[in-house]
Amino acid sequence: MSRAIEIPAADGTIDAHVFTPEGVKGPLPAVVLFTDIGGLRPCYHAKAQQVADNGYAVLMPNVYYRDARGTVVPEGKSFRDPDVRPTLFEYAGRLTPEAQSRDFAAQLKCIDDEPEFAGGKIGVVGYCMTGAFALRMAAEHPERVAAAAGFHSANLATAGDPKSLVHVVGSIEGRVYLGHADKDELLPPDQIARIDGALAAAGVHFITELYKGAAHGFTARDAPSYDAAADALHHRRLVMLLEEAL
Repeated sequence: MSRAIEIPAADGTIDAHVFTPEGVKGPLPAVVLFTDIGGLRPCYHAKAQQVADNGYAVLMPNVYYRDARGTVVPEGKSFRDPDVRPTLFEYAGRLTPEAQSRDFAAQLKCIDDEPEFAGGKIGVVGYCMTGAFALRMAAEHPERVAAAAGFHSANLATAGDPKSLVHVVGSIEGRVYLGHADKDELLPPDQIARIDGALAAAGVHFITELYKGAAHGFTARDAPSYDAAADALHHRRLVMLLEEAL
């Protein structure tokens, strides 16, 4: 139900995976799914397949392709381990808004070229640091992105950041859903208020929901913060968004 592909991009070749429902090859509405900071790994393959099983072709790229192919976190290790985190932060530091923009262009071309994907509007979803990626992709390609979602997103609206999303979300035309972890140290209430304010001021159709009692990373099954009830709710909300928008 999935296949590995390679996507030519301005900065190299993106290794990625395409997921479709069992027995269905497409073309189906496209959804781009960005992993959290831990990168490609089994729990995200399962997450992408779960989304695909609702009738979508899901593209899951390796956001760290500039530095490594495939799984970045060694088997038996966690992205929270002190000997792993520095490498991930180093890789993530290269994912500037400009680098993201170049990757978005390559991913959209892939969607236009590969047989699993139907033409037209797409959805995008990100987790942790890539919640911001989903919003930025929607802002930079408003004519393509009909739905953008972020879950336990990190640093969406840091005060005083000249590259903050608050400066670009005004161009979003699609629907937005943001599911936040309660008391998330990576997205404190002031940042939630700031991004909500920017979306509201721009007239974007958006929903913000606080997952009470859930911790950052609540959808990642390989994390100690995993919350099965919150994860199930996240999936229902995502499917609802995609169904209504696509």
